[in-house]
Amino acid sequence: MATTPSTPVATTLTSPASRELLKDVARAMFPHPSFPDAPYERAVGTILEAAEADVRLRAQLEQGLRDVDVVGGSPFAELDDAARLAVLRRIEGTAFFEHVRTRLVTGLYDQKPVWDLLGYEGSCPDGNGYLGRGFDDLDWLPEPQIVDPHRDEIVR
Repeated sequence: MATTPSTPVATTLTSPASRELLKDVARAMFPHPSFPDAPYERAVGTILEAAEADVRLRAQLEQGLRDVDVVGGSPFAELDDAARLAVLRRIEGTAFFEHVRTRLVTGLYDQKPVWDLLGYEGSCPDGNGYLGRGFDDLDWLPEPQIVDPHRDEIVR
């Protein structure tokens, strides 16, 4: 029995399939396996909100999603990580790619829950400076050895 090849996702931005495809693109561009879906969904939401107000952007995103879904020879959702990366490399010079990448940088990494996941404690002014906030809590570095040039022994 012959199998029917999968068909690409519908590309109207209002469809759940398009939102899911854009989230898959976001995860492929900025892979963090330990992140839940919620930060990616919020970041995708900012892109889709911008497209609601801009007809040209909406058309660009719809076309870009159609392209992403066919460039790899199979729908993007069915590709493994290496094939998804290859698709993104093929389209990285397009306006679609640049727009999505630029919006994802801020849309993904400007979220407090993402800061918590990455161990970022926030900006200096928001916490009254870094002094007393653990600026020196580099527990992932070994203790430095302090050598006194006038003695042959390690001080610390």
